[in-house]
Amino acid sequence: MPPPDKAFLDKVDAFETAIQEGALHVAADLDKELKETKGFRLGAGLTDRLARARAEMKRLNDWARWGGNISREELIKAAEVLKDAKMAMSELAQKVGSLRDRWKKLDTVSGAAPKALWERFDAACTAAYAPAAAHFKHLADERHANAAKGQALLDEANAEVGRFQVEGSHDWKHLAATVQRLTLAWSHLGAIDRKEKKRLDTEFHRALQVLEEPLGSRREHEREQREALIDEVRNLNPHDRHMLDALRSAQERWQHAAKALPLERKAEQALWQRFRAACDEVFNRRKESAHAADAERKAHQVAKEAICARLEQLDDVSNAPAALRQAASEWHAIGPVPRANEAKLDKRYHAAISAVQHKVDSARRAASVAQASRLRDKLRLVQELEDSVANGGDTSTDWEARWTALPALQPADLESTLERRFRAALDARNGNRDGYVTQLKANQTRLMDGLLRLEIVAGVDSGAEFARDRLRLQVEVLQTSLKSGQKPVTQFAQFLELLALPALSDARSATRLEHLYPRIGRDHR
Repeated sequence: MPPPDKAFLDKVDAFETAIQEGALHVAADLDKELKETKGFRLGAGLTDRLARARAEMKRLNDWARWGGNISREELIKAAEVLKDAKMAMSELAQKVGSLRDRWKKLDTVSGAAPKALWERFDAACTAAYAPAAAHFKHLADERHANAAKGQALLDEANAEVGRFQVEGSHDWKHLAATVQRLTLAWSHLGAIDRKEKKRLDTEFHRALQVLEEPLGSRREHEREQREALIDEVRNLNPHDRHMLDALRSAQERWQHAAKALPLERKAEQALWQRFRAACDEVFNRRKESAHAADAERKAHQVAKEAICARLEQLDDVSNAPAALRQAASEWHAIGPVPRANEAKLDKRYHAAISAVQHKVDSARRAASVAQASRLRDKLRLVQELEDSVANGGDTSTDWEARWTALPALQPADLESTLERRFRAALDARNGNRDGYVTQLKANQTRLMDGLLRLEIVAGVDSGAEFARDRLRLQVEVLQTSLKSGQKPVTQFAQFLELLALPALSDARSATRLEHLYPRIGRDHR
């Protein structure tokens, strides 16, 4: 006979290990398997190992009844470890139950445990089982809550049955929506105790059947009405001048019926597709007899496309207002275009108008910026000349040449106002300089006051350093504007007065005056 194989030897090792660890039930099972294994020659050494192991197992079994408390200590430790274990609640409950079963088996083998030991074990098992107990209680509470929800849905269904049976006329749309809502809510109910679920299901479906039967009959009637509308549309004469009115009436009746009682989704969709196909067929037959009208619409489209192209290619913004008026006149005089292209063509036309207007606005803004720049250059030249008069500056400057080199301002009153001021300063430089300097200094206060007033009227910020003076003047400006019998002075006229005022000004005042023009000049234009 051959010697034992590795599996047999591993089993012998496990047998000895189980005995060493006190796992007598495991050791007994392994011993039984070893005894049942035949066909090996054990040899003296292995036979001696098995004999010693079996003798030790017998000794341990003899002492098992006295060693029950030690095994119970192991069970207590196992229960205490379970308290902090992370596992599924069902697995936790199974393990705690297994520990309690093993305790009962020990009671059978080793006798009843001491009371103190039992109380420790029971407390450890109770603490370990607490999460599972709470979990199962939560599930039970959920089942009770779901049952309450189910009862509420059942009560609502019964109440709807009661209303339906006593009402003479019925709101079928409301009834259909209610049945659908209740059915959906019922399908979403969670777990319920089996006996209670069976009762609720039976009563709910009985109540729902009372509502669904007349609802089904009504829906069949509505389906027949929709079929009749489809036939009515199919029989329309496409050449009849009242065809569109008749078709519109059929469409309105269809919409009214669909709102009053929608059919089931698939049936409603299928009927609607057939109805829409019938409407399209009538329109198609009408189109077949309207080739001339189509050709006319296409000609109108070509004419309108030409207008769009003309506007899109317009580069001369000086003639833009007239071009826009002419385009609008021609556009509205042209008849309708094919409906399929109407929105696209309108969009192109309005986009072309917007593009032309954008070009005009851009040109105006560019002209405004250029005008403001020219105004700034001339104003600064005048202020530089006045400063030269006041401070006795370089007399070699050719002021006339510098003035002539700057382009003229538009409108003309801007140019004439600044030129008068320039000439006055130039004359003072060559004549009554002292009197002019006195005037320049005296007008500084008027300039500051005028700037504040005009900034208030024009809505331009004056800066934090002038906040107090601005607040004081705001009241005065308001009172002046409320006085009756006085013709209001325009902002541009006030701006011209400031331009005409010879006064020494610092860089801040000059900048404030320059910043007023973009706002006032825009409104004046």
